[in-house]
Amino acid sequence: MPRLQLKLLGGYEIRIAGGEPLDIATRKTRALLAYLALPTGRAHSREKLAGLLWSDRGNEQARNSLRQAIAELGRELAGVEPAPLIKGRDTLALDPQAVEVDAMAFKRLAASEAADDLRRAAGLYAGDLLDGFGVRDQAVEDWLRDERQQYLELAIAALRKLVGHETGTNALAVAQRLVSLAPLQEDGYRALMRLHVGAGDIGAALHQYEACREVLKRDLDTAPSPETEALHRHIRELPNTQLDTARTALHAEEHDSPPLKEAVKPSIAVLPFRNLSADPDQQYLSDGITEDILTALSRYRELFVIARNSSFQYRDKSVDVRRIGQELCAEYLVDGTLRKYGKRLRINAQLIEAATGNHLWADRYDRELEDVFAIQDEVAQTVAATLVGEVERSHANRMRRSPTASWIAYDYVLQGRECVYHYELEAAKALLTRAVELDPNYAYAHAILSWAYLGEYFHDLRDETLRVSLAYAQKAWSLDDNEAFCHTAMGLALMFLGQLDAAGTHFDKSISLNSNSVAFATARANWLGRVGRASEALDILDIVALRDPLLPPFFYETRTGLLLQSKRYEEAIKSTLQKNPKQYWDPAYMAAAYAYLGRMPEARTEAAEVLRMKPDFSIAKYAKQEPFKDPADLKHLLDGFRKAGLPE
Repeated sequence: MPRLQLKLLGGYEIRIAGGEPLDIATRKTRALLAYLALPTGRAHSREKLAGLLWSDRGNEQARNSLRQAIAELGRELAGVEPAPLIKGRDTLALDPQAVEVDAMAFKRLAASEAADDLRRAAGLYAGDLLDGFGVRDQAVEDWLRDERQQYLELAIAALRKLVGHETGTNALAVAQRLVSLAPLQEDGYRALMRLHVGAGDIGAALHQYEACREVLKRDLDTAPSPETEALHRHIRELPNTQLDTARTALHAEEHDSPPLKEAVKPSIAVLPFRNLSADPDQQYLSDGITEDILTALSRYRELFVIARNSSFQYRDKSVDVRRIGQELCAEYLVDGTLRKYGKRLRINAQLIEAATGNHLWADRYDRELEDVFAIQDEVAQTVAATLVGEVERSHANRMRRSPTASWIAYDYVLQGRECVYHYELEAAKALLTRAVELDPNYAYAHAILSWAYLGEYFHDLRDETLRVSLAYAQKAWSLDDNEAFCHTAMGLALMFLGQLDAAGTHFDKSISLNSNSVAFATARANWLGRVGRASEALDILDIVALRDPLLPPFFYETRTGLLLQSKRYEEAIKSTLQKNPKQYWDPAYMAAAYAYLGRMPEARTEAAEVLRMKPDFSIAKYAKQEPFKDPADLKHLLDGFRKAGLPE
């Protein structure tokens, strides 16, 4: 019988075993299911659940909302046997016989002392509990914060136990992950120092001490403990020949920025896709797909791609991915299979973190076999675009949580870009300003800093902020006319200055340089809407959505604006509900959509939320940041605000 599977570590996914993920539309309903799952089987009073999830509402409204959420769960889980929901008169629970929860399995395995259990626990901990998931309710956020901390501490404790069971590269991988999860706790650094010394790499051991010392000073304003200092002295007292070599390497690392900037690029190898077809002569097709993905990935300057001759040596060999990563010096591996059946072709591709063997992403492509070469190109571009997004997200997250002894521009750019994408603008500006200080000729860093100031302009609407954004974009463009992000930055700054024709030239150039980027395609779609080509823009976004399973927040706000412009109000509301975190213009869009639909209570609720998030909001101020070629497009948006009751 099918069992319900909940993946809550590193994200949120719900599926019936062996089936496709279920799409529960309402965020509070998903939160309810997660709460009932932790732990599975515990009965909760309905009054408690209503008060937790709808703490900002009156008792009767909260109870009605809970009833609606339970009804939605009942509809979505109708095919699961035994029925997951145990409904008492005044209680609600999940049946542990019907539901499988990764967080519960992790908790059980992390408490074990057995090496295999600890390895499985480490594999299950894909990231923070419900990473990226949030709801607009303080009580839920407080619960989430406490739960996330509990699971993080369990993961750290499990890795501490596991590192003692492992040897060689496996031990190094575990210790490195321990440091990434607990960068302010010294035992991970000491484990790495000892392991590097054991491997004869004194430079790496000293590097870890410096990393520890720097992060403690920066974040806690303290020095390493006596135990760490004693280990450091012991390493420095090793034979002079070894120590001199280590000092030379460490000195080069700290003072030779350009080579380091190349070294910290995420490195990726594409392994030969395995031919699972009955006909062995189809191997050429597997090789062709592999080479096309290699070529597509090589177009991205953000990645270091291992050459074909190196990765193809593993064809038809059963080799542990961690060993392949070590031998190729690759942080990430792409692996896949191909099967031809009749007139159809099925391709499975997956992205693997080599050090841990964890699967970061996977997808399947089914195509009609009419034009082999068209299929190769289509699949290669789709896979390449998705892989780049996944690799950059993973690498940025790891760099943010695992400081190195010598911070260089690329590290700051990875972190800063992620902050920009989520409107964490003060943090983004600080990181990216440091990047351009370290490397004033780093065009890409200037471009993203321009984007950060543009995000700030949406909040303060100061002409000076927009001028700063344009200045950084112009600097980026002058440094590298062949970098797509530089043209996107120029296009955005010029667009919001009202120079729509000039902006369009840069957006077109950006796409010609990199047609696979979700960010660049979304920015151009925004511009298309403003010059009266909303239908074309929405078609582009539909294609973009197929490329990337983890779309950035600005994708949804761009799509919402285009849907509003196209008078597709129901779809605009659904698009906004998919975006997280929210900015003040998101409830403004929803207010306008509800108003045009005649749903005035909802419109007024969203309008009130706009004013809660931005008390000085006015229609006149907002109009300033919305350049449209056709004044009727702007009037339509502003009239929606007026209908919803937003102030002039």
